[in-house]
Amino acid sequence: MSAQQWADQALQSFEAVVQSTDGFRPREGQRSMAALVAQTFARAQLGKQGEDADPPERAIAVVQAGTGVGKSLAYSVPAIAMALARGTRVLISTATVALQEQLVHKDLPQLAERMEQPFAFALAKGRGRYVCKLKLERLAGGGTGGDDDLPDDDLFPDELAAQRPRARHDGEARMKFYASLADALATGLWDGDRDNLASPPEPEVWSPVAAEASSCTGRHCPLFGQCSYYERRKQLVAAQVIVANHDLLLSSLGARLLPELDNCLLIIDEAHHLPATALDQFACEADLSRLTWIDRLASRALRIGQLVEVEEIADIPNHAARLRAALQDAARLVMDVYGEQLRAPVPGRRPFASAMPTRARVAGGVLPEALVEPFAQAAHHAGGFLDALRAIAKALRSEMRDKPDEARRLSQLYAQIGSLAPRLEAVHAAAQLLLQDAPEGAVPAAKWFTLEVDGDFIVVRAHASPVLPGAALAGRLWSAVRGAVLTSATLTSCGQFDFFLREAGLHGDAAVTTLAVDSPFDYARQGTLVASETRAEPRDAQAFTAEMVDALLSDLALVEAGALVLFTSREQMRQAVDLLPTAMRASVLVQNTLPRQQLLARHRERVAGGLPSIIFGMQSFGEGLDLPGALCESLFITKLPFAPPDDPVGEARAEWLRGAGRDPFSELVVPATAIRLAQWVGRAIRTEDDHAHVYCYDKRLVRTGYGQRLLNGLPPFALQRRQSAA
Repeated sequence: MSAQQWADQALQSFEAVVQSTDGFRPREGQRSMAALVAQTFARAQLGKQGEDADPPERAIAVVQAGTGVGKSLAYSVPAIAMALARGTRVLISTATVALQEQLVHKDLPQLAERMEQPFAFALAKGRGRYVCKLKLERLAGGGTGGDDDLPDDDLFPDELAAQRPRARHDGEARMKFYASLADALATGLWDGDRDNLASPPEPEVWSPVAAEASSCTGRHCPLFGQCSYYERRKQLVAAQVIVANHDLLLSSLGARLLPELDNCLLIIDEAHHLPATALDQFACEADLSRLTWIDRLASRALRIGQLVEVEEIADIPNHAARLRAALQDAARLVMDVYGEQLRAPVPGRRPFASAMPTRARVAGGVLPEALVEPFAQAAHHAGGFLDALRAIAKALRSEMRDKPDEARRLSQLYAQIGSLAPRLEAVHAAAQLLLQDAPEGAVPAAKWFTLEVDGDFIVVRAHASPVLPGAALAGRLWSAVRGAVLTSATLTSCGQFDFFLREAGLHGDAAVTTLAVDSPFDYARQGTLVASETRAEPRDAQAFTAEMVDALLSDLALVEAGALVLFTSREQMRQAVDLLPTAMRASVLVQNTLPRQQLLARHRERVAGGLPSIIFGMQSFGEGLDLPGALCESLFITKLPFAPPDDPVGEARAEWLRGAGRDPFSELVVPATAIRLAQWVGRAIRTEDDHAHVYCYDKRLVRTGYGQRLLNGLPPFALQRRQSAA
């Protein structure tokens, strides 16, 4: 079948599903998107190519689909029909759990009922979200107390080492918790998925029993046949459609956890999140202060290495001692070089506030000479230590093959090393990136150090991150992809795709086609944007916030149904809450005072009962909330959502741009703010029947040139300007 025939057939499947849906309104924009999806996936050449063949054709579509287009249907039906016809699979990656669950529990089941050909689908999660039954079995029983079990090392993290009595009490509570998990798993009341627990445990409680790759022996494990993670993997193998998330997609590159990217159809929904996710995934950090894990890992490695007769363990004591010394030297020298910045009080913050670390960035990305040697030593000895651990792991796997009767004991030994090995890998990666010098003209990595108080510990950490997400994605993701569709309601910035394409690593890629599909909503009729101008300049935070809150409270007094207020800082929100009139307090729901779902449920109940209900929220409430109709008849944006000015990666990138004679505000800040603002404004109109007023109290939106660029990226609401009374 030719590519055109594949595309035509996939589009026909889309048309058939649309026509079979009761009450569905045909949308020209949705059909245009579906047609491009079909054409894109039809052109992509999948699978292995012959040695003498031309380079395979790649095809990538970047589609902005406004609210109400119905993008999930527009991409899923053509993609699934194409995959079934071509004998391949569809991999859908989303940014949020909410969309993953909507696809798996609602959209795909409904679609499976309406498509002619049956297909199976499954949700993919990182393996760390599943329990390791072998670890749970050991910790639930408290171990034997012998060297092979080492229960204290697993139950008590470094940060509790100086508080042993409390740690032991916490350990007893944890053992009871683990015992309850083991009982629930054994009786079938729980399936081993962390997300399916009634109250998901804190990370430090879950980590010792998580099915992480570093501590997993796979098929060699005596409990492999009962493993929650591998049971779920079987579902993935049998599925034609797999729903993952951006974190898992990027973290599993090359690991074969998901379908091979050169032989599947990739859809990236909520694609505007992909660049930020890439920076998070490819960044590194190392704790320079809490180092007792090094001795614990060395002790385990020596003991286990002797049992399996690994020669490489002879170097472990030297590597461990020198690694610890190098990191201690690094921490001391960091304080010598950057101590003044790290100890400096931050305005409005008490000294050494544990939740708010101080930070010192390495200017120009060039590590000070004094720090080069200790980090070079750390990289060298961490690398040597890792080589020894790999030799031990290889020997353990060999023993498991040769001695299946001892698989349980050997798997537990493997897990003991594997539970600490990721810390060593993190130190090695961070030291290498900190030492890395950029070639001339290239962008150096962002490098910085933080200082914070955590309990009784003063903690110094080293951090490093790539600065350009696009470069990382181009080299690690797109080089492997043959056919992909990236979509979101907000991919253009100030009306152009260029910023997103650069951030996503697709700018200048000949395989890329872009399409902007307008929302079917009549924004000029359905919505009004009220630009409320203050006398105070927004940069004068104190004066602006006081005036803004006064205007906001006056407008909130007129709210009769549902409203959403979005703040750019906690201090802003705190001042607004403090100044609420007594009569209005019962109508206001503040983010974090209730779990998100409970807060939204209460909001819906109030509006359904004819009462006013106003949500106060920040960035996370500016995206993904679906509050149609009366649930959000008024949206209030207190200030333009510029990114915080203290982001070290953003600072490093701005520094490089200024050095190259370019303007970071125009190139970076404004386009990024435009996408964020469009997301915030997108909370207002969710259906063709909605009517809403959007209020913005930042006069820069209508008084500056860049404000006009921001306006160009917003829906075409009717605009009203309102000046503050003198």
